[in-house]
Amino acid sequence: MRARIQPASIQRERGAAIITALLVMALSAILVSSILWREQVQVRRIENQRLLVQAQWVSRGALDWTRLILHTEADTLPTATYLGGLWSTPVARTRLSHFLGGMDGEGGQQVGSTWLSGTVEDAQARFNLRDLVSNPSPGVLQVNTTQLQAFQRLLQLVGINGQLASKTALYVRAGLSHSATRFENANGSTASTDATQNSQAQGDDSTFTNQPGLDDDNDGRSSVASLLMTDVDALLDIPGYTPAAVAKLRPFITVLPNATPVNMNTASAEVLTAIVPGMTLAKAQAFVARRQTVFFRNMSDVTLALSAADVEGVSLDSSLYDVTTSYFFIHGRVQQDRAEVDRTTLIWRDPLAHKTRVVRVQDAF
Repeated sequence: MRARIQPASIQRERGAAIITALLVMALSAILVSSILWREQVQVRRIENQRLLVQAQWVSRGALDWTRLILHTEADTLPTATYLGGLWSTPVARTRLSHFLGGMDGEGGQQVGSTWLSGTVEDAQARFNLRDLVSNPSPGVLQVNTTQLQAFQRLLQLVGINGQLASKTALYVRAGLSHSATRFENANGSTASTDATQNSQAQGDDSTFTNQPGLDDDNDGRSSVASLLMTDVDALLDIPGYTPAAVAKLRPFITVLPNATPVNMNTASAEVLTAIVPGMTLAKAQAFVARRQTVFFRNMSDVTLALSAADVEGVSLDSSLYDVTTSYFFIHGRVQQDRAEVDRTTLIWRDPLAHKTRVVRVQDAF
């Protein structure tokens, strides 16, 4: 009996040893695969960061190239900005290698996998919400009634309640009252520091000048309304605006650092209908059609075009209308393999020196 039991016990011990070895091997395989997976993820993360940095540098180079074009065009024709200029030519989705020529080796492969596209837009072709508030004297913020009526017409034209114009003006005014640059005028200059400090010492009420027809309610004095408006999406903070309404308005409005006139060479028919008293949408479309054959070199050409469109008696105030532009939106997209940079940059071009400066950069997500 003892002789027959010993072999069975030995077999069981051998079976347990084999199972233990298999478990150890399986656990080791799991640990190794986990380490390899983490290493692969880390390598991919570093590679993605490298691709993103390369795409950002390509985007920066394309921006510098566009700024050079704006600078050159301003030297060529300093008195007018029109849609037929080189700056308005869009760049379709194109390989970077088409701009740089043939390249060999690994650098050529990377350039070949880089695509870029972009457009330049005249920011002053839109209605600037900053125009709703003016500062006729240091320390005074005043709602511009003329611009308020123009914005009200624009709201009604796109099918939005025109009463929101007053709320928007109060919102802009309240935000500027808390801004360090609230005394900027259309030329970009600011009032003296002493005047700013005196106005602040008198309290917030001293910076407001009421206009007839405005309901100066709590919307203009709320804590939300005191935030400075820097983007069209800020309209969503104003009661009455919906995402659908903002989407309708987005092609026709913008927010620039200071008050600016509308460029009559580039404005759309909807914007022209809003800013020019007595102009209907049909007349504005005829005006735009006439503009496609010849651009306006000065405001006298604009007056003749308005007369041809059967719009008479319009006083062309230089603070409201112009034929040149200082602000441009540069929309650029760069795709570097898996990385993509979709960026909109606001550029200011000095009307005297024609130098350009980056005002703000916004990435799309």
